[in-house]
Amino acid sequence: MKTSEFDFYLPPFLVAQEPSDKRGNSKLMTLNRLTGKREHKTVLQLPDILCEEHFLSPTGEKPLIVFNDTKVRKARLIGKSLKTGANVEFVLLEELDAGWKTLAQRSGRRKVGDVFGFYDSFGQEIARAEITEAQGEFRFLLFEKPIDDDFLDKYGHVPLPPYIKRKDTTVDAERYQTIYAKQTGSAAAPTAGLHFTDEILKALQLRGIETAFVTLHVGLGTFLPVRCENIQDHVMHEEKFMITEKNAMIIEGAVAKKQKIIAVGTTTLRTLESAFCNGSFKRGWQNTSIFIYPGYSFNVVDILFTNFHTPLSTLLMLVSAFAGKELILKSYAEAVSKEYRFFSYGDAMMIF
Repeated sequence: MKTSEFDFYLPPFLVAQEPSDKRGNSKLMTLNRLTGKREHKTVLQLPDILCEEHFLSPTGEKPLIVFNDTKVRKARLIGKSLKTGANVEFVLLEELDAGWKTLAQRSGRRKVGDVFGFYDSFGQEIARAEITEAQGEFRFLLFEKPIDDDFLDKYGHVPLPPYIKRKDTTVDAERYQTIYAKQTGSAAAPTAGLHFTDEILKALQLRGIETAFVTLHVGLGTFLPVRCENIQDHVMHEEKFMITEKNAMIIEGAVAKKQKIIAVGTTTLRTLESAFCNGSFKRGWQNTSIFIYPGYSFNVVDILFTNFHTPLSTLLMLVSAFAGKELILKSYAEAVSKEYRFFSYGDAMMIF
């Protein structure tokens, strides 16, 4: 299978540069993957939609909806090279013994031994760090004094994706975060979850739709582009995930009762599929590099609530595996014709 098969035309003006005027006020395309039927609704209608007959189990049980409760850290820091004076952007992915694993701007130019200063808005140095290791596209930054999430909350920037062509603002600090975010560790938001409000969650509860949570810290595995001609040659980077005993029992109970399992976002789907083994789910922290593309057989997830994804991406390949490549590309073409908003701050799609 060629990467080029997962391309589509997208006018630049449909790439959402701002969140919707109010959280939850987004369009929702529903796609029946068996019949190919598409309907155009809104995210606010979701609780009622999920009470329709084709979302119920054979015994009339309503579906279980599963969310990723990871929390995005302000992982983007702007440093200044003490050698050249150039500003260099780093995205901090994970803290390890060797320092912070980062993705550096123009990483090929960043050498072991390079030192960077980090400054506050008044120009006062607040931190200094040295590149201690280079590993492929990664650079390991060791800070003279340890930094933590309190430091990043104060001095870091929201790690908006590169297709959002503006600087982050105080609005992004709230809107590029799900309302149920709990476990800090992501370098990007699980964006399907950005649509959910307290009102929507309460409406789900009132209709008897149970919820569960998993954690997958979103990293490079989710958003790095596919650079191989043949998609089978692409290697996903590992990401950490976790399911607690309580949530594993909720999900296992739903599977046993043949309830439909709804994954909110591709990260939730990848977590559930990675953790499932012989009818149960592995508890505690694990790593996954699962790459889902057409031909994959799904074990857990029946319904996927997701955003519209970038051309040539692993995420587009995943939804193509779930619904079929031709049907997804037709659906995306219809979304373009109806001027749906695409990507992180864009509209939503539910495939069932």
